[in-house]
Amino acid sequence: MPEARPNPLKLNRLQCKTLVLLQTLAELPRHATPGPEEGETVIASMPPAHGNHFHLGPYIVFARDTTGLANRSVFVALTRRGLVRDAGGRTVLTVAGRDYETGIAGSILHRSDHD
Repeated sequence: MPEARPNPLKLNRLQCKTLVLLQTLAELPRHATPGPEEGETVIASMPPAHGNHFHLGPYIVFARDTTGLANRSVFVALTRRGLVRDAGGRTVLTVAGRDYETGIAGSILHRSDHD
């Protein structure tokens, strides 16, 4: 069976970057908690920035790749596609959002030599 094509919903680059960050945060117990529905994750916090980057678990992410986190339009688009939802002012990553393959994770998540 052929492998699923990345980005089947044709998210734009900013939406993809933001979703990758949310997916990565969802894997870090320090920044996420189980969501209200099975398989969902509530994004509880963001790590602090260090100048032009921040540490996200084993990765470094440059600030230029995080602008979508503060962009309401990005969240509206991700919500409309069922990848995230709002729960009382907190972002919930849905199962569809968790499993979505953007195809760009490797270009914004850079391995760090320290936490």
